[in-house]
Amino acid sequence: MEIKVEEKILSANDRLALENRARLDAARVTAVNIMASPGAGKTSLILRTIEALRGRARLAVIEGDLASTVDADKIKAAGVPAVQINTGGGCHLDAVMIADALRQLALDDVDILLIENVGNLVCPTNFALGEHKRVLVASVPEGHDKPIKYPSSFVDLDAIVLNKMDLAPYVDFDLAAFERAVRAIDADVPIFHISCRTGEGLEAWVAWLMQQSGLS
Repeated sequence: MEIKVEEKILSANDRLALENRARLDAARVTAVNIMASPGAGKTSLILRTIEALRGRARLAVIEGDLASTVDADKIKAAGVPAVQINTGGGCHLDAVMIADALRQLALDDVDILLIENVGNLVCPTNFALGEHKRVLVASVPEGHDKPIKYPSSFVDLDAIVLNKMDLAPYVDFDLAAFERAVRAIDADVPIFHISCRTGEGLEAWVAWLMQQSGLS
């Protein structure tokens, strides 16, 4: 007699990600995992979001980079608590790193936790952190073919932020082609067209973030 047993065995990372999520839930913190390739504008988006939500929501930031504290220093200078994680060459954050960072934050004083993942368009998508929302930042200078070349990066997202729209007149970027490629992967994911330099489109992004966090 053949007995088939199907069992989902969580990896150590997945188990710890669930613990991270439970800790965040207990503190009523909404965590957002922000992923992008280097230079797409993750830090700029976070700084603009801090500016827009000042006095409306309590933010904290976890910064992931291979080295340095450059981005965390910018966040702290903006008056927001930040924890820097240096991966020393690792191409993504993982649940272990986030668990350690959470211990360094006063979560009871936080409404929204923004996690800036390491600049990489592939690796971060494979590692759960315990986040509630996953956001991908793309940028106009990267080209409209990114969803075609990196389809796995556009799967299971809660939102896409298309940054540097102010450069659209000066580069070969086909917005319609980009959106068609995204919709072929996910028909419903919201796409926010923004410019962190000019502030274009940021109001819609911030409104979505507030709504997802239960603050509006």
